[in-house]
Amino acid sequence: MNSDDLLCLAFVGMHPERRRQLVETYGGAGRVLRAVKSGRVEVPERARQAALVEPDTRRTQLAALGLKVVVRGEGEFPEHLADLPDTPDLLFVRGSMALERGVAVVGSRKATSYGLGLARAYGAALAVAGWSVISGLARGVDGAAHRGTLDVGGLGMAVLGCGLDVWYPSEHRGIGEGLVRSGGCIVSEYPPGAPPLGWRFPPRNRIISGLSAAVVVVEAAKHGGALITARLALEQGRDVLAVPGDVDRPTSEGCNLLIRDGAIPVLGPDDLVEAISLILGPPAVASGPRPFGDDLVDSLGPFGQTVDALATNLGLPVSDVLAQLARLETSGVVVRSGGLVMRRGVRSDITTKD
Repeated sequence: MNSDDLLCLAFVGMHPERRRQLVETYGGAGRVLRAVKSGRVEVPERARQAALVEPDTRRTQLAALGLKVVVRGEGEFPEHLADLPDTPDLLFVRGSMALERGVAVVGSRKATSYGLGLARAYGAALAVAGWSVISGLARGVDGAAHRGTLDVGGLGMAVLGCGLDVWYPSEHRGIGEGLVRSGGCIVSEYPPGAPPLGWRFPPRNRIISGLSAAVVVVEAAKHGGALITARLALEQGRDVLAVPGDVDRPTSEGCNLLIRDGAIPVLGPDDLVEAISLILGPPAVASGPRPFGDDLVDSLGPFGQTVDALATNLGLPVSDVLAQLARLETSGVVVRSGGLVMRRGVRSDITTKD
């Protein structure tokens, strides 16, 4: 397809499924664009006016915003996403888009503090292992996973349900900008200026799962976007992992049902890295101590500490401690055993004399 036609049609702002059906019916994006301009395809007047703007003008506008467009079939469009039947024809991108498959971490916007801590630790552990971490920049689990990625300077990708110049939620703008600065990106199939309308979010879930080799669901209610992403992942042939939780906790219900139906249970950062290694191969990181987390290691003492004690001693939230532990565990500096965090090589059965 002509990339100029695809670009101009994207600015019309149709639902992705309607656009796909029209392209199939009319036999190409250019024909749909002409039908929109002439009024043969009914759209709001502002959308018709958007179709009249020349592609060179659009590219100038994108450049002014620091955005680029990657088109399906061209070199910068990930092959594993291009192969899907409902893949977007193009994506708007700010930053550097990884061409290798990553790992998606998704879950409830109303996650518990436990879920937020795990999501942050998982984002950190995956990033330390050398895999890009993908999520949706939403409140709750998404944001926590992105923060974990940034904690360790890893590569991340956020898929937005609005234009890339419309930060939603607004308080996560710093996270998105941090991902770009760290060498990752934010992406959307919606053009600049597209507001975060409710109907735009379910379609973006297919992009999150499509960019991933596996989808990890941390916390999820019985109905919600995280389970949509998990279902799409299964349809796309991706692996689905889920964190088990209390059977009477609403935010664990979706995960428990996924596990009942065959999702891989994941019990912590080490377990997650081991499971993903079977899918993507061994982590591309060197083992051994790293400067990151020196204060935490120094706080362990000769016999180890609990996570809560570390948080108290360091004056940090538990989620921050879990994020640091994820990197240190993956690097082989510390281990967890019997509820304690210890330097690697320290026996967990040592007792002191009275």
